[in-house]
Formats: sequence, C-alpha cells, structure tokens
Amino acid sequence: MKYAAVAATVFAGDFFLKKHMEERGFQEETQICRGKIVLKKYHNKGAALNFLEQKPGTVKKTCGALLLVLGVLWYVLLCRKANPCLLLGLSLVLGGGANNFYDRVKRGYVVDYFSFRTPNKKLNRIIFNISDMCIFLGALLLALFGKEL
Repeated sequence: MKYAAVAATVFAGDFFLKKHMEERGFQEETQICRGKIVLKKYHNKGAALNFLEQKPGTVKKTCGALLLVLGVLWYVLLCRKANPCLLLGLSLVLGGGANNFYDRVKRGYVVDYFSFRTPNKKLNRIIFNISDMCIFLGALLLALFGKEL
C-alpha cells in the first residue's frame, strides 16, 4: 500500500503545482534559489525535449501503452514482494508518468515549469516539472536495482 501512496503523492503533488502554474501564469521568468532555478510555464506537446512534437497522438498512445505495461509489472512485483528500491522506482515512474499522461489527455500538452541555471547553456534550455524529476529518479532506481527483473 505504501508504494501506491508514493505514486499517488507524486501524481497529486505535481497536479496541484501544474494547476497553480496554469492559474498564476508565470509567463515571465522568475528566479529562485539565488538564480539557480528559474520558474516559467511552458506547454510541451511532444515527449521529452519536444520529441515528436508534431505527432502528439503518437506520443499519447505510446505513453499510455508504457504506463499500462509498467503498471502490470508494478503489480506483479508488488505481489512477489520484490526489492523495495525497485518498487519505489516503479512507483515514482508510474506517479510521474500518469501525471504527464493525464496532462496529455486532458490539456493536449504537458505543463513544464522550471529549469536550472548552470554553466551548460543546452541544459539551461530544458524545462522540467516534478513528474519529470520523479520519472528520472525512478528510472535511476530501476537501472540500479533492476537485475531482479
């Protein structure tokens, strides 16, 4: 049950952050953390880094299919009482992935709202949301503990 709570918390937390960003605007950049993080709303119609931006239907179907497969895997591993780090990783990916998928279905785009300011100009152009960070962290845990799969 705790892993379902993790996925639900990720989904709900980013849902309300995105709602706030949509309502408040943030069209202009707002710097926080001494300029290291920049808040700015962005609508991403494609996958990561706007991949397949011109084919949002394909992105939506692919994301839905991946969520379904990962959800079944999560359930099977939960029943087997798999490694907690593996289950945590899947829970993070599912919560973040479900939230971004919800955006794609409901809005037609994913709301992204923060970026980092680093010496790397390419990295500075990438805009994220909390779901993206959870997907990344979950994928890292899956890579580290996925030998059980």
